Amino acid sequence: MIKISKNIAVSESGFIFNPTTGDSFSCNGVAADVINLLKENQNIEQVKTRIIEKYDVQESEIDKDLQDLWLQLRDNNLLDSI
Repeated sequence: MIKISKNIAVSESGFIFNPTTGDSFSCNGVAADVINLLKENQNIEQVKTRIIEKYDVQESEIDKDLQDLWLQLRDNNLLDSI
């Protein structure tokens, strides 16, 4: 399960702030939605379903994008240890 650190703040415009490190990042609206869904403790399948419904994309399209996002979140220390 992917878990976003609880203290991570995400604005509607895609601005991400990590108060622990002081680092900030920007992302697109889809990534911001994914992060917010993960912060709501949605599992991967629930996140995919919500994104597919909201943005009318195919599951095959979202899988690679989500994998890339997980790597970016991990590399930027935005995930909780599981």
